[in-house]
Parts: sequence; structure tokens; C-alpha cells
Amino acid sequence: AGPMASLPGMGLAGLLKDGTKHISGVDEAVIRNIDACKQVGAIIRTSIGPNGMNKMVVSRSGKLFVTSDAATILRELEIVHPAAKLVEMASQAQDRDCGDGTGLVVVLAASLLEQAEVLLRTGLHTSEIIEGYERAGRQAQEILEKLEVHRVLNYKDVDRVAQVLRSTVASKQFGLEDIIAPLVAQACILTLPPNVQMFSVENVRVAKVLGASIRDSSVVRGTVLVGDSQGTVKHCRNAKIAIFTCDLDASQSETKGTVLLHSAEELKKYSRSEEDSLEEKLKSLSEAGVTVLAAPKFSEMSMHFIEKYKIMAVKCVSKFDLRRIARTTGAVALAKLQAPNKEEIGFCDEVTVEEIGSTKCIIFRQEKGDSRIATILLRGSTENLLDDIERAVDDAVNVYRGLLRDDLFVAGAGAAEMEIARQLLAIGDAAPGLEQYSIKKYSEALEVVPRTIAENAGANATDALANVAALHARGETSMGINIDDGSPIDTKEAKIFDLMSVKSRALRLATEVACTVLRVDQIIMAKTAGGPKPRDIMSADANDDDAV
Repeated sequence: AGPMASLPGMGLAGLLKDGTKHISGVDEAVIRNIDACKQVGAIIRTSIGPNGMNKMVVSRSGKLFVTSDAATILRELEIVHPAAKLVEMASQAQDRDCGDGTGLVVVLAASLLEQAEVLLRTGLHTSEIIEGYERAGRQAQEILEKLEVHRVLNYKDVDRVAQVLRSTVASKQFGLEDIIAPLVAQACILTLPPNVQMFSVENVRVAKVLGASIRDSSVVRGTVLVGDSQGTVKHCRNAKIAIFTCDLDASQSETKGTVLLHSAEELKKYSRSEEDSLEEKLKSLSEAGVTVLAAPKFSEMSMHFIEKYKIMAVKCVSKFDLRRIARTTGAVALAKLQAPNKEEIGFCDEVTVEEIGSTKCIIFRQEKGDSRIATILLRGSTENLLDDIERAVDDAVNVYRGLLRDDLFVAGAGAAEMEIARQLLAIGDAAPGLEQYSIKKYSEALEVVPRTIAENAGANATDALANVAALHARGETSMGINIDDGSPIDTKEAKIFDLMSVKSRALRLATEVACTVLRVDQIIMAKTAGGPKPRDIMSADANDDDAV
């Protein structure tokens, strides 16, 4: 009996470590998972569309976010429920791939799972629901491809590009789309490389300066750094630029050494030799024609010589800002303080310190030729407003990147979703077997988009949907919902377009997430380990790695 006494108890609890949670069965696991995803959907749903409400999220570090951007909200919420985490991951994937449509993924996935719950309670098996959903997802993609209503034929036409970016900006910053969309279009076209497929989102930067209003925002061809230059030189035309990633200071030796000094004279000589070597290096820079220096730190002694040779000094602590200057000017960042050769020196038409509002900014302006970087200088009254406008700008730049790859647009304002839902309903009616129930529910789930747009606009959603559905049945497939009063609106006339590739990706991700959550029938969660939490790599600045 001795050895037997130490054996664990019976059942699954006996197999696993103490504190492990175990949930199984349709009622417990599946319905619980669906419920968690519905909660996430409910949070995001009210933030969708031009009239979407903002969420105020305070992160663990005390940073305040006021935004209606789904990816930002979910990232800062730090969701721990495993099923809801899947929905969050899908929205992050959408953010990485398309940069827009993150809310659509979350709301669609939650809506599909909500409809699946109804089918489960009716008695359908999860495998039948999954089969139906997957088929409906494939059909929805086919229908979507036939719904093209608009193309941007000229990528370099600011007006045409701004027109298609308006709906993206309006969904985040309603009322400002006519100001922001042309700015983004202008900035994107300035940085367009000869091979348009090589367009990089990183080349359109945003500089946020408090004060004035959003109408005072502008586009600068080049880079803008918020801050003042060191020293007295504030302007430089036809500048030659050297960039160093090391501090500009008297050289430190690699190894530690001890210097034995016998007299004050020797100490003077020793200090003088250090000064002379630093002066020699800065003199060689000046002789190489360098008129602007960018480095992370300048010592007092180096500033003395920099002033002597009338060089403009730009302090740049962030390595990403140094990279941006290098990109703008074509300079090569050097790791050691030495005179650069011709290939390593950058060129800029004008480097100047300008006071914008009460904020000093260093502007690297390229007046002619194709600058590889353009900066949108945003003005606004509060930090939070500027942050949120920056997110809208980011989405719009991503849509521009998307349209360079595939410039097909579908009707916005919920029109495309209504049409896919209508056609899927007909397919569901004709489908044999139990699949038809889930195909019909999939079509019902798609109606969440126009319904939400109407609800967030304060209109009667049922009436608005019925009116639009009646027009779609007559073949007017570009009719969407007018956010002013909930009446039907012709999206072609109103120029409300959504990028097809964003919709297509969102539909695919939402279907995959819904099917993944439905496939789970057991949740086994180990007790969380003690000790410090592992560092989350994704919590770093999302653009750090590729902000080359």
C-alpha cells in the first residue's frame, strides 16, 4: 500500500499538474469561446464606420490611448482569453498585411461565431457548421471579385488618389478626410520609386507639432525632426551632410590604461593632445566640404571646434531618425569619427531650423529630384488627437501601397457586404443538405457591417437595411447606407470606395478564425508560472525593425 499511496487521483485531474484548468464539451468549451469572441466583437463594433465611437484605454504603463482603431485597442487591452486572443491575432495579421480593415475582421469573426451559436443550439454539429462556413467563405470571395466598381488608372494623379483614400480616412477621422486624404496622396506620390511595386510605407513619415489646427498641416519633401540644432548655425543651403552613429567626443581607447603625469606641464600637454586630435578630425571634416553633422551626442569640446569651422550640428538620439536623414540625403552613417569620402557624404538642398507654433523643428528639405522620404507635418491641439490622426494617415498610406499592387475598388458604405449577403442567401437556398443552414447564417453575419454603420450613425438599422436590400434586389448593387440619415446612397456618385484586397483578406481571416474557434472542443490551461513576465517583442515600436 506504501508506493500506491503516492499515485495521483483518477480522471484527467490526476494526469495533469495541480492548478491546471480543464474545460470540455460543446456547452462548456465551444460556447464559452464563442462568448469571449462576442465580447471582443462588442467592444470593437461601436468603433466601426465614420460615426464609430472612440475608446479610452489606459495601458499598464499609464499611457492614455483615445482611438477607434481596432488594432490599437486590442493591442493595448492585453487580452488573456485564448479564444479571444485568436481574434486579436487575426486583426494584427490584417494590420501587417493590409494596414486597414482590422475592425472588419474582428466584427465579422464575432458575428459569424454568434450565428454559429444559434446553429449549435438548434442541434447542428460543429463539423457541419465549419463545412458550410468554409464553402460560404469561398463563394463570398468569388462574388467579391465580380463587384469591382472603380479603378485608379493613374497612380500619380493626386486628385484621383485622394478620392479613393477619403473613405479610409473618414472611417477614422470623419470630417477631416478632405484635408488629410490630399496630404497623404501628395506625400505618397512624392516618394513613389520608378518601380511602383517597391513603394515602402516607411518612406512617408509623420511629424507631430502641437498647436494651430489640422488645416495648417502640410507636406515636406524630406525629413522633419522636432527639436533645435546645437550651436549657432541654424541654416544651411546646398548642405553636405556627414552622419555618425558614435558620439562626437575626444576618442576613448578600447582598453583601459593608466597615465602617469609628473607635473602640471605634462597634464597641460596631455589635455592639449586630446584637443588637438579632436580638432584635427573636425578640421578634416570641414576640408571634405561637410557643412552639417548629425550624431547622437556632441561634447562641449567638439561643439567648440564645430562652431569654429561654422558647421551645423544636429543632435539625433534616435537611430531611426539618423537612418531617415541618411535616406533623405543619401549619406552613409559612419561608426567612427573620420573624414568621409565622396560616396559617404549626403546632399540636401536646404537644412534649416524653423519655428512652427512655439516648437522648433529641423527640416531637411529636398526641393528638386525625387526625395526618398516625404514627411506629413501634422498640426493639432492635443497629443491624443495627433496620435489618432497619425493612425488614420498610416491606414491611408497602407491603402495606397495596396492599390499599387491591385487597384480594384468595391462599393463602400456597407454596399459590398449587402450584395455578397444577398447572393449567398440564394446560394444557401439552393444548397443540398445541412450546409444550407450555415451558408444562410454566414450571409446573415455579413449584414453586421451595414447594420453597424447604420446603428453608429444613430439611424433605425432595421429600416435602413430593408431599404438598401430592396434596391439590391432590383440590381442596384452599389447602394450603401448614408451615414447622415440612414437612407440609401449611391456609393459611385458619392465616391465611397473600399479597396477590394483589404475586404478579401478580412473575409478570409474572419472565416478562418471562426472555423478555428469552432474546432476547439477542449481547453486545458496550465497554472501560470511565477516570476517576471517574458518580454513581449511585439510591444516594441512596430516600425522599428524595418524603419531602415
